[in-house]
Amino acid sequence: MSDTAILEQQFQQKIDDELRIEPKDWMPETYRQTLIRQISQHAHSEVVGMLPEGNWITRAPSLRRKAVLLAKVQDEAGHGLYLYSAAETLGVTRDQMVEKLHDGTAKYSSIFNYPTLTWADMGAIGWLVDGAAIMNQVPLCRCSYGPYSRAMIRVCKEESFHQRQGFEIMLTLSNGTPAQRKMAQDALNRFWWPALMMFGPNDAESPHSQQSMKWKIKRFSNDELRQKFVDVTVEQAKILGLTVPDPDLKWNEERGHYDFGEINWDEFWNVVKGNGPCNRERLETRRNAWENGEWVRQAATAYAAKQAAAKEQKVA
Repeated sequence: MSDTAILEQQFQQKIDDELRIEPKDWMPETYRQTLIRQISQHAHSEVVGMLPEGNWITRAPSLRRKAVLLAKVQDEAGHGLYLYSAAETLGVTRDQMVEKLHDGTAKYSSIFNYPTLTWADMGAIGWLVDGAAIMNQVPLCRCSYGPYSRAMIRVCKEESFHQRQGFEIMLTLSNGTPAQRKMAQDALNRFWWPALMMFGPNDAESPHSQQSMKWKIKRFSNDELRQKFVDVTVEQAKILGLTVPDPDLKWNEERGHYDFGEINWDEFWNVVKGNGPCNRERLETRRNAWENGEWVRQAATAYAAKQAAAKEQKVA
């Protein structure tokens, strides 16, 4: 057995024993690249995810709603920073990751390429989008890579707040005037299917899932998580008194789960490839923010260098 084969065997045994892989541990290059791809895309999703909500901060219906939404968007910026930092432990720089986002090489969650047309969309995003994120992300707290798993603990706690915030908006609207109730139903109609797409393609069409589950980067398959989300969310829709926009949705007593209709995978892949309603707008906004913020990065770098020089002089 070659030295590499022995290292791979020891690596897999460590994962099977539920021990965390740390940055200085030996790891297969494919494991490292898989993590860089996943963590950076996760970070990009948090940062781009600020945009659909950010444009509603100044239009929130009350000071309370404005403060809560502002706090939520600020949380998402923090999540991006945690995740970029986790990815950097794998030997990639933040500038490299951002460059791939800006040139379209790296992806982010397809859900953020849909527009937010009404205030009810802030509720739908919190309830459905962050609800789907929680389903995806809670298992990541047990991811085999230590820095990623530890970052996700705080992220998931804050995402739980985001989900409750969204549900409360939907509950208030669904118990409000006929116009408010109609607004809530319209938001559910538009975000339901994109939320189901957040779990990724069907297991048979997901090229990375099997290996990621062997490495315990992922703990559940795309279809398992999607089914769990449907089962939980349909019951929540009943509490809201809203109708899930799926004529094929029905409880299957034999399976103990809800059956649901077929996702429009053509739409999913079209958005992933950059042809969604807001793909170009989202990337253009991020590029502009990066370019306009260059002076801040330069100032921060100069200040850090000045502080380091002063510290060295003091020690000398």
